[in-house]
Amino acid sequence: MKRNLTNAALLAGLWAAVEPWYRTHARDLPWRRTEDPYRIWVSEIMLQQTRVAAVLGYYARFLQAFPSVEALAAAPEDQLMKLWEGLGYYSRARNLQKAARLIVELGGFPRDYEGWLALPGVGEYTAAAVVSAAFAQPRAAVDGNVLRVMSRLTDCHEDVLSPAVKRSFREALQTIVPAAEADIRIFNQVMMELGAMVCVPNGPPRCGECPAAALCLGRQRGTAESLPVKAAKKPRRREEMTVLVLERQGRVALRRRGDGGLLAGLWEFPNLPGALDEAGAAEALSAWGLQPREWKNQLTARHIFTHVEWHMTGYTLEVTGPGPSEFFWADGVALAERAVPSAFARYYAEAQRLLCRQEA
Repeated sequence: MKRNLTNAALLAGLWAAVEPWYRTHARDLPWRRTEDPYRIWVSEIMLQQTRVAAVLGYYARFLQAFPSVEALAAAPEDQLMKLWEGLGYYSRARNLQKAARLIVELGGFPRDYEGWLALPGVGEYTAAAVVSAAFAQPRAAVDGNVLRVMSRLTDCHEDVLSPAVKRSFREALQTIVPAAEADIRIFNQVMMELGAMVCVPNGPPRCGECPAAALCLGRQRGTAESLPVKAAKKPRRREEMTVLVLERQGRVALRRRGDGGLLAGLWEFPNLPGALDEAGAAEALSAWGLQPREWKNQLTARHIFTHVEWHMTGYTLEVTGPGPSEFFWADGVALAERAVPSAFARYYAEAQRLLCRQEA
């Protein structure tokens, strides 16, 4: 954003315009009813790349299981991953626990921005959001909602995802962080709520409802709907894979993914690269020391990650033989206890159906 007198003038009136609107229209969200840094921090990590509606249930269950940073630090990893199951971006949960253990070692939560920034999984936005809401430290936080608001408000046609533009917006907002402690605690929430509820993504902004409409250069110049500007994303890489739901003596095969890469450390159904036909899948089974006894179903599925798409061909079949030592043969209870990512949702449902039929 190019700093100029027009932008400085409109920003000077921004807080007075939006604060009363927030007091009246803000959503009642549980993390807004607390000054507890633990609860605020957990919410901010969960909300990364995830909609509020999707987070609410997870947030309540997570805090019931781990009501304190000490409880999170001591939690078994399998329990943590199971509670995070379906929320995605699982590295967030691992970093959350790493940071919790460090906080316990340090004897308490950092109270300043730099201390939070030093924790695993905490970037500039999260550090600013936590210290402002929990400790009334005057730090402006800039997320996607705020980038959108600021680009329209200032009629900025530069790439909002560039570090320079993010930094410029953050610096501009820092100049208008209010002085009162109660206002500091909600400042970032006000700006994010404006972007989430009024200056919305994926459609025209609701300028008729916006408390900052009179200040907005994008509205005045007729450019708001075309903003923000973002550089084109690289196309996602497509990966073909074959997923096998293997049933043996009333149990299904699972294996744990490696410690690095996508979905690290989670449980999955055995799978192979490429879209294999039955003959190719049978050959792979033979190499694992398994023999097909009955082919039952073929299921296709697709899952989209940020940078890659999985296109899955799946087979459900009964097998005999010992199988690899890395396979864990799960009954219904064991399957329910393990975190299987939502990428395998269709195959998980098929495994549940098989096991329920066996137990009936």
